[in-house]
Amino acid sequence: MPDPARSEQEPVAAPPPQWKSALPELREMWWETGVRARAQAGLFAVFSELPRLVWSALVVSWRADRVRTSIVAAATIGAGVMSAFGLLAAQRVLVELFAGGPTADKVLAALPALVALAAVTALRAGLAAAMGYAQNGLSPKVDREVERGLFEVTTAVRLEAFDADAFADDMERASRGANSTTGLVQASMNLLAGLAGVLAVAVAVVVVHPLLLLALLVATVPNGWASLRAGHLRYQTYAAGSVRRRRLWLLHRLMAERDSAPELRSYGLRSFLLDQYDRVMSVETGIQLALARRVTTTTTVGAMIGGIATAVVYVLLGLLLIDGQIPLAAAATCVIAVQAAQRSLAVVTFQVDRVYTEGQHFRDYTGFMTRAIDHLPPAADLADSADLPPATERADLASTADPADSPPADPVAPPPMPERLREISVDAVSLRYPDRDTAAVDEVSLSIEAGQTVAFVGENGSGKSTLAAMIATLRTPTAGTVRYNHRPAHAWGTDTLRARIAVVTQEYHKWPFTAATNIAIGDITTTPGPDRIEAAAARAVAHDMIRELPHGYETLLDRTFAGGQDLSGGQWQRITAARGFLRDADVLIMDEPSSALDPRAEDALFQAIRDRQGRGITILITHRLANVRHADRIYVLHHGRLVEAGTHDHLMSTGGRYADLFTLQAAGYDTTPGAAATLPRQPASA
Repeated sequence: MPDPARSEQEPVAAPPPQWKSALPELREMWWETGVRARAQAGLFAVFSELPRLVWSALVVSWRADRVRTSIVAAATIGAGVMSAFGLLAAQRVLVELFAGGPTADKVLAALPALVALAAVTALRAGLAAAMGYAQNGLSPKVDREVERGLFEVTTAVRLEAFDADAFADDMERASRGANSTTGLVQASMNLLAGLAGVLAVAVAVVVVHPLLLLALLVATVPNGWASLRAGHLRYQTYAAGSVRRRRLWLLHRLMAERDSAPELRSYGLRSFLLDQYDRVMSVETGIQLALARRVTTTTTVGAMIGGIATAVVYVLLGLLLIDGQIPLAAAATCVIAVQAAQRSLAVVTFQVDRVYTEGQHFRDYTGFMTRAIDHLPPAADLADSADLPPATERADLASTADPADSPPADPVAPPPMPERLREISVDAVSLRYPDRDTAAVDEVSLSIEAGQTVAFVGENGSGKSTLAAMIATLRTPTAGTVRYNHRPAHAWGTDTLRARIAVVTQEYHKWPFTAATNIAIGDITTTPGPDRIEAAAARAVAHDMIRELPHGYETLLDRTFAGGQDLSGGQWQRITAARGFLRDADVLIMDEPSSALDPRAEDALFQAIRDRQGRGITILITHRLANVRHADRIYVLHHGRLVEAGTHDHLMSTGGRYADLFTLQAAGYDTTPGAAATLPRQPASA
């Protein structure tokens, strides 16, 4: 009986809330292409595409290493021939042993055939070893061949290509397709070896007795069909369960990784995420079990058909023996041949599925290499790039030349340094991102001269970073022109201009290198010494911070490596700023360089930026407007358009958008009583 007093003091716990699924749909992953294509394709479609896929694999292999490809081909053919001779030698041994007479005489008569059988077996083993050696050496060369071709393209495409979702998906599939190329080559080689084995057995049994070929087909074809059918259902099962596996992988990351652990606990997300896990498992597991039953049924039926077919072969052999159509030795040879054919056919059926699946990924790779040509810069911008193949070859799998075989570069004197950038003029420049209704930058015109420090100011999404990216040649305007010393970018060459411009982006990348290398990559054309690296770090207020790391400048900045360290956002921002200071650039673009810095570090950093005034061009983007007061000119952007321009004093006197933003921000530091009441009100559209 319940206790009334207890009921009054302790309310009954409410049932746990029921949440809707937070993972309704996931983007298709790269590996689903091949698996789903195999699951949806019928056997006729698979076999009709096999010749093209095998030929593509042979072409890739030939490009990667002609010698090893030739060895594999010769060993495959040789192994098939040896299999046929082996069966014929075995049949001859059985003929002699089943003949009449004393046992010693029969063994002596069979001795030549036994020696031939031993020699064939040894030779076949040697061919198998040679083929394995060649394949093992071929795999890394194929990997290098296709990956190098892929990276030559991905590092050369224009930056705006990454803004298109279709291109990003294409590139992800292509990168995995490059990894599948080795699997396609290996599977094709193994498929050809299996087919050679089946053909060799068929030829041998025809030589022994033509009727044995019928027995061989009866014993092997049903098993082969059942294996292919079971493989088809396995792919269906795997494809149907892909969503479940990916969602479980995502939930695993959310519930069991370091990055999500603090918010999981602070927001009490444990029950919510466990409920998501239960939903995924309850829905997807039912589909998995239903398909598993179909696979089991098909496998069982296949095994029964195989057993019945084998029994039919033995009955057929018995009838032929009784009728005197074949000798006993031929019947015994047929039993051996059936077993050999079944082994080879098992290899064939497995490799057929593998070739088709890997071939779909490989097709993603070749398709990307063809389509990526549309995203490459003009040929003139690539003229100085020795690594990128010509336009006629970029759609191929990769360049056929091995860099190790190329003659060394002529050690002539380096070309003269290009003229310094004295002026940058932006003339009615616009840029529109894919799938966007409005332009990110809309007909902006301005001019910057050497020695000036200018600032781009505006609210989030006003186009500041996009405009800076076009000046840095990272993005190509969809309209208008950016000129450097009165010459458009294509007249300079992209590499030449980028060598004169240093960019510190707000979306910096955490390179998994040492602290010294993270700074040194700011000027990859030289080999900066420790003094130069430390000087750049000091200007970015990073020197003391780096010295306090366990190994100083040699500390690895990635916890993936043994002894690696992770940095805070502010520490990474100092490393990134040092990278920009390292290059003695005519133009320095600093995009939100202090968003995560403490006040002292921020003040020191901007002092280093102000020291450039009167020398190079400095473009500063920041929301902390107190840091742009000393700029020679401030450009105010709003919704992609340039709405104000002038010095700090001029813009404050006009009382426009910049004055409102500066006053609003400055009021936050004003400790005068009643200051909050004087804050300017921002329009709802701001």
